[in-house]
Amino acid sequence: MARWDEILSLPVQNPPMLEFSAADLVWSKVQGWRGNIDRVALIPYARVDDFVKGESSNKDCPTSFHVEARRKRPRERTYKPKVDGTLEYILYWCSFGPDDPREGGVIRPSRVYTTKKRNAGRPNTKTGCTCHFIVKRLIAESSVALIIYNQDKHVDKKGLPCHGPQDKKAAGTRAMFAPYISEDLRLRVLSLLHVGVSVETIMQRHKELVERQGGPCNRDDLLTDRYVRRQELNIRRSTYELDPDDMVSTGMWVDSHRSSVFFYEEFSNSEPFTLGIQTEWQLQQMIRFGNRSLLVSSSRFGTSKLKYPLHSLLVFNSDNRAVPVAWIIAPRFANTDTYRWMRALYNRVQTKDPSWRLAGFIVDDPLADILTIRDVFQCSVLLSFWRARYSWHKNLLKRCQETEMRLEISKKLGQIANTICSGNGTMGMFEDFIDACGSASDFMDYFKSVWHPRMGVWITALKTLLIASHETSAAMEFYHRQLKLRLLNEKDSEVYQRVDWLVHKLGTKVHAYFWLDDYSEKEHFARYKKEEWVSGLTSWQKSLTIPGSDVSFEGRCARVVDQLDRDEVHVVWNPGSQLALCDCDLAEIGNLCEHVFKVMKLSRDNGSDPEPSVCMAKFRRVLIETLRCPPYDSLERDHATSLVLFVQQQLSSLSNSKQ
Repeated sequence: MARWDEILSLPVQNPPMLEFSAADLVWSKVQGWRGNIDRVALIPYARVDDFVKGESSNKDCPTSFHVEARRKRPRERTYKPKVDGTLEYILYWCSFGPDDPREGGVIRPSRVYTTKKRNAGRPNTKTGCTCHFIVKRLIAESSVALIIYNQDKHVDKKGLPCHGPQDKKAAGTRAMFAPYISEDLRLRVLSLLHVGVSVETIMQRHKELVERQGGPCNRDDLLTDRYVRRQELNIRRSTYELDPDDMVSTGMWVDSHRSSVFFYEEFSNSEPFTLGIQTEWQLQQMIRFGNRSLLVSSSRFGTSKLKYPLHSLLVFNSDNRAVPVAWIIAPRFANTDTYRWMRALYNRVQTKDPSWRLAGFIVDDPLADILTIRDVFQCSVLLSFWRARYSWHKNLLKRCQETEMRLEISKKLGQIANTICSGNGTMGMFEDFIDACGSASDFMDYFKSVWHPRMGVWITALKTLLIASHETSAAMEFYHRQLKLRLLNEKDSEVYQRVDWLVHKLGTKVHAYFWLDDYSEKEHFARYKKEEWVSGLTSWQKSLTIPGSDVSFEGRCARVVDQLDRDEVHVVWNPGSQLALCDCDLAEIGNLCEHVFKVMKLSRDNGSDPEPSVCMAKFRRVLIETLRCPPYDSLERDHATSLVLFVQQQLSSLSNSKQ
């Protein structure tokens, strides 16, 4: 078989891990240049960086690979479909080579190495390592990368180990470890600097950590004050306004942050402006916590302040807190044109992990493109009622001052929502509600002008889609509060009308805060905490910590003892309803509080509230429809019934364990 026929017939390997090395691939030997035998493998071109990172994480010989040579053909030029033609050629070399300025070593004529004394702590790390590999992007298969890896041993030209633990001469020098700090430490340093922690404090905490572990044991332990100060200087010199024209400035940001942009469409006669942002860390979180789990859409954040609303995609981490894994910026009229950016996001995840699948996609807007979501992600779509409840609650407290009328309105709205989700509600229920509560003119004017025109689509969505749980609503609301604190805190409100400011702040400070939420050592920086650092538990999680003995029911209300101040008691009106009213500070601004959740659970457990939750009512309806499956489809019906009953048992056991 001819050389290139043999190469192109090889399988394209795509290991299902975020980063992979040569040990994770099956290598083939083919006839190479001048009669040599080459070790080759094919991988997706989009995963070349993952292979480079995996090779750099060699435990026996930690290192990093740099681009020693690169040749690239212009994209706009047309090419003949030659079987051996290359679009791109990249030579990656171990950062401890190829030059060797040590005594007796060989240095290329094009490289000049000074012999003057170097600063302490920064010796020359070149040791003549011969390890390198070649990446070729072929014209015939532009989506595939051919890797040629013949020199895979980290040795010098004499065949001796020249860096790492196996090199005895490297003991006590930087050549003992990797030449650069890890990506995790780099993100940690940048995140702490972005949120205002000083260089001195970062280095002090780092030195304390190294001392506790008994001295340096990897490259990260050799972090220098000079490196951290250089990063701080870069941050202070950076600016969001790269050009007076907002769109030009945004385009310049996109050009310099290609690895963090998964979709970009400039304004044109046929397409609206759309920008999709996802950093490497966010992609990792999406793969880690989104696989076989839920992806949540939080749309239209900052509609009244930002030039374009911010659309967030969230996953739930191991603590069931929402983590943003992508941000989409687009005008309101572009919200229905979601297929292309969703497909781009899905393809990006699939490139990293072909086995990645969603269990469900939660939307908070009934006008979301449900068909597109089902087509792209191939999963069920659920509806979160949180945004509607939040808006009703906040405006009821703002526009209606009479307590009895507030209670009556919240009770009726809760009953209407439950009735609709059970499949029996109609538009006439809202007509009757407006007539019955007409005395609250201010709130009714708001409801008729803002919500009455939308109720048709909401009714359809509540009847046809599954409803997300209250725990999900609490997590989404908590994320909403975090994002508001961390993003909309500028003294100059005029910057909110610039897209370049938004993308710059999302990629720096906002990203830093969410990264630090999972940083285990963040408590060591307690004296630098600001309001934006707030993380902690969601309202749902806080409700699980309230003992049942701290709740008492008295007629139309319930009383809950405050967990921080035992002398304070909060009153919850309309107990059991998802639109219950509480007098705590969190509920007074329209949010769901832990007292409402606790009372809701207890009222259903003790039978004082005969109405099930909205999500449970929908679950029972789906169960009944499953049981009514036609007899000829009995096998599918039996399987679906057993699956639903299993899920119900798991939910019951989980609920009992949290009591």
